[in-house]
Amino acid sequence: QMRLVESGGGSVQAGGSLRLSCAASGSTDRRNCMAWFRQAPGKEREWVGYIYIPSGASDYADTVKGRFTISLDSAKDTMYLQMNSLEPDDTAMYFCVARRICSQSSSLYAYWGQGTQVTVSL
Repeated sequence: QMRLVESGGGSVQAGGSLRLSCAASGSTDRRNCMAWFRQAPGKEREWVGYIYIPSGASDYADTVKGRFTISLDSAKDTMYLQMNSLEPDDTAMYFCVARRICSQSSSLYAYWGQGTQVTVSL
């Protein structure tokens, strides 16, 4: 089994920064890819970005490209999401997910954290 625990959410003013963390434990062969999704009230879940652990390659949604960065601390089994230049439209619950192969489709990810709330105000 695998367990994912997010932290680091909070409230920030537009233009500010936050760093989310996702601590992973359990089966490592099932989390070659770790990703972030987000969901705002009344909206569908949206892919934010992912990182393929064996190569370190990452990709991001156009809405966050250039502002958000995913990184890893392998020694701590932790993934981070550095969010800069935050906008009110970034307000959402952010979820950490994992699977063997990277995908932008939330339905393909079996392992989810509980989520951490990010609120950006003007």
